[in-house]
Amino acid sequence: MAYEDVGSTAIRAVDVHKRFKNKTALDGFSLTVAAGTVCSVLGPNGAGKTTAVRILSTLLRADAGQASVAGYDVRTDPRRARYRIGLVGQNTSVDEILTGRQNLTLFGKLYHLPTPAARRRAGELLERFDLTEAADQPVAEYSGGMRRRLDLATSLILAPPVLFLDEPTTGLDHRARIDVWTSIRSLVGTGTTVLLTTQYLEEADQLADRIAVIDAGRVVAEGTPDELKAKVGPDRVETVTRKPTLDEVFLHLTGHAAAQKTEQRTEPTP
Repeated sequence: MAYEDVGSTAIRAVDVHKRFKNKTALDGFSLTVAAGTVCSVLGPNGAGKTTAVRILSTLLRADAGQASVAGYDVRTDPRRARYRIGLVGQNTSVDEILTGRQNLTLFGKLYHLPTPAARRRAGELLERFDLTEAADQPVAEYSGGMRRRLDLATSLILAPPVLFLDEPTTGLDHRARIDVWTSIRSLVGTGTTVLLTTQYLEEADQLADRIAVIDAGRVVAEGTPDELKAKVGPDRVETVTRKPTLDEVFLHLTGHAAAQKTEQRTEPTP
């Protein structure tokens, strides 16, 4: 399935505000993501990352401001925007009792594909994400990395041009994370635009064309990984002979240490 041409800008947010009772989640959040690129949103816990994703993916309404995805306003035209969005949350959305093939076929039917088309699309995605050999095994038997790749596949049933990934590798071991990174790079190579939130600075450094650092509900810095590293002068690192790490940039810009999550072994024991 071909990816839709969304023009030069795939995601745009302008002065977005959101408040929950006595807590301000977004306070003038603005972001522009070019089509066919990966933008990583980094920030400390409670900075507003997930709230921003939920608003951009039409799951939550902003109190003020404007936002559009693939050229469609998420407030005034959420249905059309939604059909151009894929979303992978922090928790897996697949049914562990069903096989990988059955999961994908079911999602295809939920998107109103005829059964033959749903089965055909399931086969395409199983091959694309290197899950063909395990296609007819229950998902309960999948490793953590395989489940996340299947999650990615379910989000691409209709080949949406924009994909939101909210901490997609949380809890995976390093090998499984590398597998997911490879899948994400492959998607971008076919023209998909990816907005990635992550707690892993290494992940942002590896995948992102641009990084937006968010703190207290607004973007406080934006640029390529190298541009952000250049914001931390040599006097702020141990020696003048090396570039600052992204961890040091994060601390310098937000005043918070990166909330790196402990890797968990999810692959089955041989």
